[in-house]
Amino acid sequence: MTARQRDVLDAALGLVVAARRPLTMAAVARAASCSKETLYKWFGDRDGLLTATVRWQAAKVRGVPARTGRGTRAQLRADLAQFARDWLTVISGPTSVALNRLAVAEAGSKTADLGAIVLNNGPFAMARRLKPALEAGRAAAILDFDDVEAAFRTFFGLVVRDVQIRLLLGEPLALRPADIDRDAKRAADQFFALYGVDEKRPIMAEDIN
Repeated sequence: MTARQRDVLDAALGLVVAARRPLTMAAVARAASCSKETLYKWFGDRDGLLTATVRWQAAKVRGVPARTGRGTRAQLRADLAQFARDWLTVISGPTSVALNRLAVAEAGSKTADLGAIVLNNGPFAMARRLKPALEAGRAAAILDFDDVEAAFRTFFGLVVRDVQIRLLLGEPLALRPADIDRDAKRAADQFFALYGVDEKRPIMAEDIN
């Protein structure tokens, strides 16, 4: 996206945070000082604009490299902690809280389903970005699990816990960077406690092939 398109998405997110409803193309055009025709050209329609907005927000969570070869346990644990740190930072911010509240309000709507957009470009997108790294960890005999989807959901639960639902329900839960860093590292450690291969067991060739 161009810098101007990112400015438009930030303007749309600003309207969501301000809870100015309905979130229409006209309202975004006014907030971003551009024409509705430009919005339709760039994003297609309101759902297209919302999809781009959610993706722009989700892009703040850095992916985990699917490192090939032997890799290291410490490296993967650090990668997972960084992913968790970014994730917690995003979901605990006022933008994500407002966006998810709007998604819940519009979920199942006949005219727009922001709930589906958030699911497909939020948690489901996170899964698509993280699963290759988990599978690479299994291939390198660093992790041991049968179902990568179940492993991802476990990690999701360890990272998010009850933080998101408490924020959505209005609890003034302020997470400081130090709190987020601590919780992210704890989630990675807990995930390894559940799925990590015993570090004392030597890695055999058949584990990697």
